[in-house]
Amino acid sequence: MGLTRAQLETGLDAIAAIEPAMARALDQVGYPAARIRDRGYRTMLRTIVGQQVSVAAADSVWRKLEGLLGETIPPEELLAAEFDALRACGLSRQKQGYARSLCELVTAGEVDFTSLPHDDEQAIEQLTRIKGIGRWSAEIYLLFAEGREDIWPAGDLAVQIGAGKLLGLPERPSEKETRTLAEPWHPHRGAAAVFIWHYYQNAAL
Repeated sequence: MGLTRAQLETGLDAIAAIEPAMARALDQVGYPAARIRDRGYRTMLRTIVGQQVSVAAADSVWRKLEGLLGETIPPEELLAAEFDALRACGLSRQKQGYARSLCELVTAGEVDFTSLPHDDEQAIEQLTRIKGIGRWSAEIYLLFAEGREDIWPAGDLAVQIGAGKLLGLPERPSEKETRTLAEPWHPHRGAAAVFIWHYYQNAAL
């Protein structure tokens, strides 16, 4: 599960105590809601299904996969499914390759979602062995499905824009700069990321 409301508030209060800009932003928009996903293979498969398509399209593909393979979409069943059957569900050749890579690693025990490495970088390295899963997707999984408190997806465009806006920077910081900006917020950068998405999306600002 992801960060709880209590964890978000504790982390953000700790950052606000050392970062006046965070304190002001919290006064403006308040605490974000918790964003929680289930831990496990299905959540990562759902990430693959949802890449570069609308939420509605991803939902449609997911329902068809559940209809074809069952609600749990067992990795063994997906691996055994024929190409045309998966394509009829809406999975392109490329996404089938990504999904099969995930399923092969899971069934071989090379990626175990119940016991990913405790070290965040090691966990990211293991998840990015899955074809189609880059650092950003791995970080989002670790933040929202595992509730890792110090994940900071500095490559996310909204995080870059939101962090720059929060800190009053004249232009959007680069990924490297965004990573550096958040170093003082360790070990609560996960809460900062959730807040910055909340702050970035606030229409009143």
